[in-house]
Amino acid sequence: MTAGSFNYFAFGSNLWSGRIRMESPSAIRKGVGYLENYRLDFFHYAARWKGAPATIVEAQGHRVWGAIWEINSTNLPDLDRQEGVHNQVYKPLTLPVHTKNGETLQCRVYQLVKNPPNLECEEVDRPFERQPSRTYINVIIAGAKETGLPDYYLKFLSTIKHNGHSGDPKYELDLTVNV
Repeated sequence: MTAGSFNYFAFGSNLWSGRIRMESPSAIRKGVGYLENYRLDFFHYAARWKGAPATIVEAQGHRVWGAIWEINSTNLPDLDRQEGVHNQVYKPLTLPVHTKNGETLQCRVYQLVKNPPNLECEEVDRPFERQPSRTYINVIIAGAKETGLPDYYLKFLSTIKHNGHSGDPKYELDLTVNV
């Protein structure tokens, strides 16, 4: 990491380079990593995406895979604004992220301020109010493929039930061009 930059761990829409560079044009993907003892979940409602956005929830024995980005510190306010920190949607955390080659990096990570309770059902039966939009999950999957996340995790992402809604049409157009 260079002076004047920070590491950021993306597990949601910012996995995809086309999304993260909208707010953080300095972002450089440094590799693949995972959070140990966390699980991926969806909660809240994001009007832009017309569904529930991603969050991380502590859960023993689980892993959340994602992209490690190095971002210039001048983009930090933009990233915080994108994540709704000023509206208390997400809160920034600094957590240890493990890389494929055994390193542990301290990374900025965003977690919903109001995280969901544990699901009392199977993933395939995810309640409607906890489903991401079709657009949002497609952006996550496109970013996961682009990042090179493990095949088993890509399969898991493809099983996440979406609510059928399209989110911001700008992302649908970008996905058809770039993926």
